Amino acid sequence: MAFEDKQIQCSDCGTTFTFSAADQEFFQSKGYTNEPKRCAACRSARKAERGGGGGGFGGGRPTQMFPAVCAACGQDTQVPFQPRGDKPVYCSDCFRKVGSSR
Repeated sequence: MAFEDKQIQCSDCGTTFTFSAADQEFFQSKGYTNEPKRCAACRSARKAERGGGGGGFGGGRPTQMFPAVCAACGQDTQVPFQPRGDKPVYCSDCFRKVGSSR
């Protein structure tokens, strides 16, 4: 199924935001059936109100990021793990592309 970017109005602030084809593909891969109701800024604010969003892995503490070079495009990036050098490391864009091709 080919996805196309969609314009959605945020239920909190009323601004229009783009639900990109890549985001739609990600939602589908995770089994999500509903489209987002809030823009990124309102999602972040709501997450902060609920006490979440502190950094994912650490349960409230910021995630330590490590510098790396993407194995696919050569771009400098940051990853939430210490690269060991025995496996390729990808920037988020290339990781999405590589992950969807498996």
